[in-house]
Amino acid sequence: MSKALPIFIVTVGLAVVAPLSAAAASGAAAWVKEYPQSDGSPARSCATCHTADLTKTGKHAKTGKSIEPLAPSVNPQRLTDQKKVDKWLLRNCRWTLGRECTADEKAVFISYIKSQ
Repeated sequence: MSKALPIFIVTVGLAVVAPLSAAAASGAAAWVKEYPQSDGSPARSCATCHTADLTKTGKHAKTGKSIEPLAPSVNPQRLTDQKKVDKWLLRNCRWTLGRECTADEKAVFISYIKSQ
């Protein structure tokens, strides 16, 4: 009976971790996907401003303003304030995708960012 407990924990752990890994992988793909712009400007992706490496400082494509790294591993303040997360997802989805992100899109972006 003592051997069953560690096996059970590992099995439960894998079941919990697998969906997060899949969401982060989906988020990584969505992060670099380019979205055509209705105004004729060049296509954009999240990586256009935030870079493909979330541990690095980004730069806004239009204003040139620096954007602190999004990776919580190097910027522990990221994703700690829900109001800021909601505000920036709304703005950035509208600017990049040309519309608000769906709940699923937000979830995979957040999973990806958290994995960095």
